[in-house]
Amino acid sequence: MRINKFLAESGVASRRNCDKLIADGLVTVNGRVCSLGEDIDEFNDAVAVNGKRISKLKKFSYYVMNKPKGYVCTVSDEKGRKTVMDLLPSGIDRVFPVGRLDYDSEGMLIFTNDGDFSNRLIHPSSEIPKTYLVKIEGTLDDASVLKLSRGVVIDGVKTKKCNIKVVDETKSFTKYHVTVTEGRNREIRKMFLTAGKEVKFLKRIKIGDLGMGGLDRGAVRKLTEQEVEYLKNL
Repeated sequence: MRINKFLAESGVASRRNCDKLIADGLVTVNGRVCSLGEDIDEFNDAVAVNGKRISKLKKFSYYVMNKPKGYVCTVSDEKGRKTVMDLLPSGIDRVFPVGRLDYDSEGMLIFTNDGDFSNRLIHPSSEIPKTYLVKIEGTLDDASVLKLSRGVVIDGVKTKKCNIKVVDETKSFTKYHVTVTEGRNREIRKMFLTAGKEVKFLKRIKIGDLGMGGLDRGAVRKLTEQEVEYLKNL
């Protein structure tokens, strides 16, 4: 079995982040630093991360959090900022966050120790729709909304088509539901900047058609078997 697949299935991190751990020289096999793409004997080889022995999980766990602002979506942060791991209840299974919400964003965040499940949810090829509540000052004209929905160039690459609809509008602000199928870094914030608007509030409210079910900010609950099955089949 490939080392990154073994680590992901052992609940260490997503495959992408496991590759980073390997590249950083933090993973050993039988006492020696392993290399990217290495195959291991999952039953007999001794695998460790940061000196801690890793055993393959016998079962997977799945949780959802309503992430508040002011936390980064990582297991640890080199800048010493608070991470979403600080919000997990004590005694919870060893899990990691699936994908990311930036420091200033909030909303629906999945945690698991199922690497394949995580990879499917975040890989661009899966094109899984994720819906966000977006608030801006003022409003956008119809032409600007149409342009954003058809795709705009950010960081030199055109965004995929998305769905944008107004859900609340006053003289001072407008709220939209924006549904995207990509997971690019700060994508929605950068999209609106191309239209001259800074996003003042951003919250992920749904993955596919699955929401958080009234979960309070910072709260965590286990996903039901039906919810997990739904996400696996998106």
